[in-house]
Order: sequence, then structure tokens, then C-alpha cells
Amino acid sequence: MPYHGKRPQLCPGEMNSGQRDMIRVTLIGAVLDLFLGIAKILFGLLGGSQALVADGVHSLSDLVTDVVVLYAARYGTREADSDHPYGHERIQTVATVFIGAMLIAVALGIAWQPVVRLLAGTDFSVPGKVTLVIALLAILSKECIYHYTMRVARRLRSSMLKANAWHSRTDALSSVVVLVGLLGAMAGLTYLDAVAAVVVAAMIVHVGWKLGWESIRELIDTGLDKVRLDSLGRALEEIEGVRGVHRLRTRRMGSQVLVDVHVMVSPEISVSEGHRLSKEAERVLQGEIGEPTDITVHIDVEDDEDEEDAPPESLPLRSDLVPGIRRLWLTITGVPAGKIQLHYLSRKVDLELHIGGDHGLDKHELREAITRFREACRQDPVIGDIKVMQELG
Repeated sequence: MPYHGKRPQLCPGEMNSGQRDMIRVTLIGAVLDLFLGIAKILFGLLGGSQALVADGVHSLSDLVTDVVVLYAARYGTREADSDHPYGHERIQTVATVFIGAMLIAVALGIAWQPVVRLLAGTDFSVPGKVTLVIALLAILSKECIYHYTMRVARRLRSSMLKANAWHSRTDALSSVVVLVGLLGAMAGLTYLDAVAAVVVAAMIVHVGWKLGWESIRELIDTGLDKVRLDSLGRALEEIEGVRGVHRLRTRRMGSQVLVDVHVMVSPEISVSEGHRLSKEAERVLQGEIGEPTDITVHIDVEDDEDEEDAPPESLPLRSDLVPGIRRLWLTITGVPAGKIQLHYLSRKVDLELHIGGDHGLDKHELREAITRFREACRQDPVIGDIKVMQELG
């Protein structure tokens, strides 16, 4: 449902359970990144492994993204307020773009020196055996933190946390490549250590681009795919009382899907029945999408998708039209008019006038009065169909 007014707010400084879980898993990952980064760089330098040093830089870069995640976790999960009626989840989306960009930048930095040395044909040293131990420890620890972070991310439906989990997975995968390169270099193929560093960089670029591009698509309001849109449209058209569906639009905001749609109903139903159909449409859409969803349903009595067929804004409002209609009926019959209903259809205003059963006119007088009333109303070019309804009692 759209936001209408204030929602329950947390006290200043208070965090919900989702925020606490995000911060906890991110802090654990940050401490691990710090120790792994220092260990990889230190033993990479001592053991003469370019790939391990590059992998250490990659681990330390995770600290920057961890800080971004901590900030977004604190502010991106806040409830909606008057200034941000749809919530603050786009903070997480922007953070994910930043993480993707950081991954790509780090990857290019990692690849630079090994590529230069490979092209120059520089001799490479054989790494020490201690580098193997560090690489193995890095693989096991980063794979564990990946699964832990991804489990929390899926439960909270957080694309930002998923991005950070994949950041950890790339660290684990890059350490696998480093391990292979180290084994190859120790077997006599010393250039494999530098090749491993370049492969690690390429893997990181791929993940960074994927994460960043998906979040950019969200920021530019990319909707659900056509298959899902068609499925939503068919589900709405199966609702009893719905005559058609158009202007079905969607977009994402963090874990939410925002939907707005125009639903056609009979012009003869009441406003309250139309409102009830809109609630049913919301229920159906929520069930079909299966994700946290903000839905706006616009009730139409005719297809206004083509602006040329929509009722023009120049048609008079009730306050401009009804007083004259009442005066006209009173002048012709001497009897006050009852309820008057207006239907804005086919670029005209259809008129429905109700009169009580105690009007004091015989059938002939009433028929003649209705004829005169219709002829007078039709002098106004905005008036379409005219009905006079006599109420019983």
C-alpha cells in the first residue's frame, strides 16, 4: 500500500533486528578482511608471490566496502517518513553501485604490474611454501563468511548485503586462483604466479560489473520483465468486475517492488464498489509478486490509455454543472430535483436525474416535462446521455 501519513517510527538511535543483523555480519567480515589482508601482503612479500600480495590488496579493499555497508545498514533500513514516503532503501542500491565500482577499480590495480612484467618478459621468483598455507586459510575463512553473509542477505532481501557476500566469494575464488598459481610456480612455471594475479583481477571485474549494472538498472527504474508483467495483467483480468487492465508499470526500490496500474470497471458501479475492486486488485498483485510490494490501483470506467479518448479536462465539474440542471428542472416542473449523478464517458457528461414519487405530476405532464428537460439539456454540447429516474415511495 502507498504511504499515507506517518508510520510507526523507531526512537532516535534505536535499530531494528534487520539493522543489527546487517551490522553484526559486516563487522565480523571486516575484522576477517583486516587480518587476511595484512597476512596476505606480509607473507606475499616475504614469500615472493605477486599473486598473494594482489589478493591481500583485494582483501583490504573489502574494508572500504564494509564501511559503506555499515553506513547503508544504519540508514538504508529506516522506516518511511514524510520526507521519504517510499523508505530509504535506495541508499542500499547506491551503496551496491559503489561496491561494484570499487571492485573494478581494485581489479585494474591488481592486474597492472603483473601484466607489465609478463609483457616485458621479466624473470619471476619461486614463491615460498608459507604462501600456500596463507592461501588455504584465506579460501576456507572467506568461503565461510560468504555463506554466513548470503544467508542473512536472503532473509533480509538485501541486494547490498548480497553484493558484499559476493565480494567475499570473489576473495575466496581469487585465493583459489592464487593457490593454483603458487603450485604452478613451485613446479617450475614461475610465470603462473603473475598469470594467477591477472586472472584474479578479471574475476573481480566480472563480479563488480554485474553487481553495479543490476543496481544501476534499479536506479533508473527498470521494471519487471515482460513475462512477469503479462502474468500480472492476466491475474488482474480474472477478477470478477474487472473489464480491462492498462498502464501496468513496475519498478524496484531495494527489496520492494513498486506497482501502479489502471483497472477498468463498469461506469454503473458505486465509488465504494470501485474501491473494493481496487483492494482486491492489490491483494491479487501482492500474491502474484510474492515480495514486499507498494501498490497503487487507479480505477477507470473507460480506457484512458489513449489520451485522445480520455475525458478532456475542459469538461465542467459537478459544482459548475449541477446548479444549472436543478434550476432547469425546477423551472420546467415546479418540483425540486432529487439526486443527480454525472458520468464522464466518451468525452461527454452523461446525466442521471432522480425525482421522488410525490412530484404531483400526472403521467402526461411528467412525460412532457422530461421531453422538454432533455431538449433543453442537449443545447449544452457537453451533455451526452440523459436519464430521468423516478423513485418509488
